[in-house]
Amino acid sequence: MSEELDPRAVLAHVVEAIGGKPREGQEQMVDAVYEALTSEAHLMVEAGTGTGKSLGYLVPAMVWSALSGQRATISTATLALQRQIIGQDAPAVARAIRSLSGKHVEVALLKGWNNYACLRKVDGGYPEDDALLSRAEGEVGATATGEEVMRAREWALGSDTGDRDDLVPGVSDRAWNQISIPKRECIGERCPLRAECFPQLARVKADEADVVVTNHALLGIQSSGMPVLPESDAFVVDEAHDLVDRVTTQLTRSLAGYDLRSLARMLRQAGLDDEGLPDASDELTEVLAGMNEGRILRVSEPLRDVMARILGKVQSAGEQVSSLSSSNEEANATKQVLRSRITVTAEMCMDFLSDAVEQGKLVAWVSEFNENYTLYLAPLDVSVSIATNLFENTGVVLTSATLKVGGSFDPVAGRVGFTYPSQGPWTGLDVGSPFDAPKQGILYVASHLRAPGRDGYGEGHLQEVLDLIEASKGGALCLFTSKAGAVRAAEYVRERSDLPVLCQGEDQLSTLLEDFAADPSASLFGTLSLWQGVDVPGQTCRLVIIDRIPFPRPDDPLIQARTQAASEAGRNPFMTVSATHAALLLAQGAGRLLRRVDDRGVVAILDSRLRTARYAGFLLASLPNMWRTVDRELVLSALDRLSPQEKAE
Repeated sequence: MSEELDPRAVLAHVVEAIGGKPREGQEQMVDAVYEALTSEAHLMVEAGTGTGKSLGYLVPAMVWSALSGQRATISTATLALQRQIIGQDAPAVARAIRSLSGKHVEVALLKGWNNYACLRKVDGGYPEDDALLSRAEGEVGATATGEEVMRAREWALGSDTGDRDDLVPGVSDRAWNQISIPKRECIGERCPLRAECFPQLARVKADEADVVVTNHALLGIQSSGMPVLPESDAFVVDEAHDLVDRVTTQLTRSLAGYDLRSLARMLRQAGLDDEGLPDASDELTEVLAGMNEGRILRVSEPLRDVMARILGKVQSAGEQVSSLSSSNEEANATKQVLRSRITVTAEMCMDFLSDAVEQGKLVAWVSEFNENYTLYLAPLDVSVSIATNLFENTGVVLTSATLKVGGSFDPVAGRVGFTYPSQGPWTGLDVGSPFDAPKQGILYVASHLRAPGRDGYGEGHLQEVLDLIEASKGGALCLFTSKAGAVRAAEYVRERSDLPVLCQGEDQLSTLLEDFAADPSASLFGTLSLWQGVDVPGQTCRLVIIDRIPFPRPDDPLIQARTQAASEAGRNPFMTVSATHAALLLAQGAGRLLRRVDDRGVVAILDSRLRTARYAGFLLASLPNMWRTVDRELVLSALDRLSPQEKAE
């Protein structure tokens, strides 16, 4: 290895170029990640906020790729981090490598197929099921969504990338679906616009790149055995605490009556018989409506019968579709879409009718929303898929600000399959944080409040929220485990305080965050999407209030199934599943407070169980090491001193 491309030298070059300062934890991470990649080892790195984590893995990954000629795949959970890597961090590292060695490292961004506009669909080349703009009628519905479709189509025709993130302002999912398609519905080489195809061009760039930046959803598809990523010689997974949940969500499938009616409509539009699918839709809806919402432990005969009939009907439909002409582009597109939707429905039925549900390998449940009943099917455990189809025989680095649970890497290692014999040894490394948490932050547990019960919490909790915000004179990020709790608390404060209150759901989340960051006297109330990824440094966010320990809902079908599996395996089901889930999320929520080395503030947790319950020590071991207290008056006094009005005096 040439001295010029020593990872530490590259890091120093980048840090100097951006006007930063050396950080011990970042340097330690660079060394460890480079060693893991060169030895094809497995490594978990917990790097606290402020470490400079993205450069801590980008520098060694890009240096390793430049020297070895092998490809590294980097995955994130959030679009914000993807943008940061592609727009800022990776270009800075590439410039440093080029300056020191003359070597060029090509970095490409790759997203899921339907994150890009489909030019053929924009031009009306695919059947438009539930379209908001009908080319047959030549008009758009007089709705905001219809206008979104028009705007999105006009944008796509002039875009260089077709990437949904480049469409500003954005559009709803329903509108975006009118100009994009899933990969399975693409006609591929037969498309006359193949040379201009946005997702195809993105994949060509990824195939030629040294480093590919992608997301956990695509890792999920890849882990199912469907190749959607270029071959990779190493994986670096940032925001790795979220990997298992994102992969599980990606592999979850659903079937509802309206899916069958939609398929029937498309069959008729293609001049085919609908095989009685509308009747099957009614039967499925009737059976699901007669069941209790929640997990299905044993498949009833009525449900098994209707799923078997649906399978027979879609298989017959598939035979009809096979006979369709492929004489022109439009016929090709129609045939491909129908084949895809029939295949997905048939696979869902076959998996449901197998023994996998009653054996516990697949988790099935029924959900109802606005009298629409949906059947869901999800894998119980994705660790085997991740280990076998992603992490075998390759170097893997998992990193996050919160990877240790109860002070140990073991729980997360087990969830991602690191503990399987085929994976070999793995190492956990905590590089700490440049923050002085005990001096910068106070962790306050309101032990005087009664523990929240099934009905939530009472007036005392609401008054505590108000008192804390009044003492701080705003600047509070208030995190709740339910939307109802957030709205109730926000209204309570509004009625009793003149300080500005923002509440999730009242505007786009990005707008609310901008307003919150711009006003030091404002407080923002919200739910789970605010517990992670929110980065509001400085005095604007000087108080984080967490209403209760974020245990998962006990009626969540996947949580129920994982709890049962842990018990059957002889592990403590509560600690293995619910407490681990709560510890990771609690650490993420508390991590919203200290974002820079000069930040100061209070994390207030209004759940006395964090002091009294047997599992309290396990949860506290996962939290930042702030100065801890239960002294309410001391905390109110500290917040008063931190408030901007106090400083102005």
